[in-house]
Amino acid sequence: MPIDELELRRVMGHFATGVTVVTTVTPTGELSGLTANAVASVSLRPPLVLVCVDKTAESHPHIAQSKVFTINILSDLQETVSRRFAGKGPDKFVGISYRLGANGAPILDGVIAYLECVLKAAYEGGDHTIYVGEVTQAETFSGKPLLFYRGGYRQIGD
Repeated sequence: MPIDELELRRVMGHFATGVTVVTTVTPTGELSGLTANAVASVSLRPPLVLVCVDKTAESHPHIAQSKVFTINILSDLQETVSRRFAGKGPDKFVGISYRLGANGAPILDGVIAYLECVLKAAYEGGDHTIYVGEVTQAETFSGKPLLFYRGGYRQIGD
């Protein structure tokens, strides 16, 4: 018998993760994004990464429709950005500095890295969809990562 969702959340909370904002565009060209920490490298050849997106997230259908997404890896100075994109509602990009990447999805200013992706596959994963993307461009910048651990934001050295 599987454990219940609260126990899984509690146990997995002990696994420290980085914090990202995954961005994409809608079919009408509107910007879309969500905070995600279920992100992983899948393969070096070809260069593949995955992100797990809750099926109830506003951005969920936009990734499948646009076939592109960008993983923005947040710096320790971007907790407010993470909190904004973790919520629901329009205007998540108001007051957020960004540029459009080659794939058309936003690259947020101030991140420590980003990966521009083209959607290669989508898999059912319970209440999430596992989106696998081929990385077409990526870049790193200086700074420290924003972390999530035991239900809260952390920084290296906490």
